[in-house]
Amino acid sequence: MKKEKITTLGELKKAGYETKSIKDELRDNLRDKIKSGEESFQGVWGYENSVIPEMERAILSRHNINLLGLRGQAKTRLARLMVNLLDEYIPIVKGSEINDDPLNPISRFAIELIKEQGDNTPITWLHRSERFYEKLATPDVTVADLIGDVDPIKAANLKLSYADDRVIHFGMIPRANRCIFVINELPDLQSRIQVSLFNILEEGDIQIRGFKIRMPLDLQFVFTANPEDYTNRGSIVTPLKDRIGSQILTHYPDDIPTARKITEQESNLDKRQTDTVYVPEIARDLLEQISFEARNSEYVDAKSGVSARTSITAFENLLSTAERRALLTGAERTTIRLSDFMGVIPSITGKIELVYEGEQEGADGVAAILIDDAVKTLFTSYFPEIKKLERKDEESPYDELLSWFFQGEGFELLDDYTDTEYKRALDDVPPLNQLIKEYNPEVSKEDAYFLKEILLWGLVAHRKLSKHRFSEGFQFKDLYGSYISGL
Repeated sequence: MKKEKITTLGELKKAGYETKSIKDELRDNLRDKIKSGEESFQGVWGYENSVIPEMERAILSRHNINLLGLRGQAKTRLARLMVNLLDEYIPIVKGSEINDDPLNPISRFAIELIKEQGDNTPITWLHRSERFYEKLATPDVTVADLIGDVDPIKAANLKLSYADDRVIHFGMIPRANRCIFVINELPDLQSRIQVSLFNILEEGDIQIRGFKIRMPLDLQFVFTANPEDYTNRGSIVTPLKDRIGSQILTHYPDDIPTARKITEQESNLDKRQTDTVYVPEIARDLLEQISFEARNSEYVDAKSGVSARTSITAFENLLSTAERRALLTGAERTTIRLSDFMGVIPSITGKIELVYEGEQEGADGVAAILIDDAVKTLFTSYFPEIKKLERKDEESPYDELLSWFFQGEGFELLDDYTDTEYKRALDDVPPLNQLIKEYNPEVSKEDAYFLKEILLWGLVAHRKLSKHRFSEGFQFKDLYGSYISGL
C-alpha cells in the first residue's frame, strides 16, 4: 500500500509500519549509502578524508554532534545535508504540534485523540525536507523560545486554569520532535539557556514553568561553534559539552584545486556573465591563492579565519568587473585581465579581520598586498625563480625584458582598453612574447596574455620593475629609470 493512501492509524498498523528513532533512521540509511558506495555528503569538497569520515562515525554511533571550526568552513551545510539521510516520509498524528508518532504518541493531544478514535485516528505524512529546524544562537534567545512557556491567551480562550498542561505553548525544540535541530554559534547562547538543554540531551524530557512533563523527545542535535567565540563572546558550559557525543573539527581547503571546486559550485553567476567573460585557468588559481595568502598573512588575524566566502564573492566581483568593461566598450566577449583583480578588493576587505599592523596599512592596502603576494607565489610555477641574492654579473632569463624597460619609457595598460588594444599593448613588448614561448609553450593563445601580466606583476613583486596605479590603469617602468630621469 502506498504511503499517500494510508490515512488512519489502523491502516498504518496493517501495513506493518515499525517505529524508528531519528538516530536509527540516520544510522540505517547511512549504512545503506556506505554499502552501495554512494556519497553521504554530496557537494562538500576537501573533507573526504577528514571531516566526512568523522561525521559518519558520529552518526553510526547515534551521537549528537558539535561542529567546531572557523567561519566559512561548511559547518551549516554539513548539518543541512544530514536531511538526505532521513527516511523520505514518516507518519505523524494529524494536527499534532510536535509530530507525534501514531504508534508512540507523547503529547496529551495525540494520546487523547488515539484513546478517543482508536484505529480511526487520522494520520498524515511528513517529508524529510520539513524535518530540519535551525536556530541562530543570539544573546536574546530565551528558554521560552527553545523549550516553551505558559500561554495566557490559550488559557483564556479554552477557559482553563494555569495548572492545566493544555495551556502550554511549545517552543522550537518540542516542535522539532523527530527532526534534526541545529543551533548555530552555540557559545553565543547564554549559559543559563545552555543549562536548559541538559535534560533534553541526556534524558530526552522537558520542563516548562514547573509543569512535571515527561516527554521523551526524539531529536538529532547538531551544534556549530567558532573557536574564536570561546574568548570573544562566550563559551559552551562544561556539562553541556559532556552531553554532546562527538566534537568534529572542520578546516579550510588544503589545496587550490579543492578551493576552486568550492568557488565554482557556490558562485551565484548570471549566464550572461559566463557567456561574456572568459576566465583563464591561471586567473582562477590566482583568485584562490589570495585566500591562502590571507590565512598566512602577518596583517590578518589568523584566529578569525578567512572564510571560503571570500573567494566566492571575489570570483563574482571579478566577472562583474570584466562584464562592466565589456558593456562600456560594446564588446560581446572579453577575457579576465590581471588589472580586473582590483575589482575584487571590496569583496576581500569586508571578510578579513586585521591585526594592528594591518589596520596601519588599511583594509584596501592589505587587499592589494594579498593580490601581489598571490602573484608572487604563482610566479615560480610558470617562470624561473628569482633569487633574493644574485651575483652582480650573473645572467638572468629576464635580462632582455628588463633591458627593454630600461631603454624605453615603459608602457601603460589602461582599464578601459578594448581587448584588441589590450593585446596590442602586450604584444608590443617583444621580450614578453619570447619568455612565454620559452617557458610556457603549451599555454593557449587566450591564456597567454594573462600570463604576460603575471610575468610583469611578478617582476614588480621581486623588485625588478616598478608598477604605478593611476585612475585609468597601470603603468610599468624600469625600477630605477624614474629616479635617474628625475635627476
